[in-house]
Amino acid sequence: MSYILQSFEEQQLKENPPQLHVGDVVNVHNRIVEGKNERVQVFQGTVIGLTNAGPASSFTVRKIGAHGVGVERIFRLHSPRVERVEVLRHSKVRRSKLYFLRDRVGKKARLKQVRR
Repeated sequence: MSYILQSFEEQQLKENPPQLHVGDVVNVHNRIVEGKNERVQVFQGTVIGLTNAGPASSFTVRKIGAHGVGVERIFRLHSPRVERVEVLRHSKVRRSKLYFLRDRVGKKARLKQVRR
């Protein structure tokens, strides 16, 4: 039984997943289904956490929405709903989870940019 499940999970894996690091600013192109219509919505924000769990790997992206409200979304790395992930910028970070950004607003929430 586990062999069948394992082979199914291996089929779902993306061939070359994006190389993400904590602190990266990314555009996530996510496919959304509304009734019969299907569209692609772009979510731009900072990667504040990565979870490496094989086929269940995920990453958390945080952005500041309208009126200064923080919005976080968790995306599955190998999900067929995630069309592509564009890395726009890299930042210098010293932690594996950037949860401290939740308490910061404005210029204090900035991370130092790094060229790679």
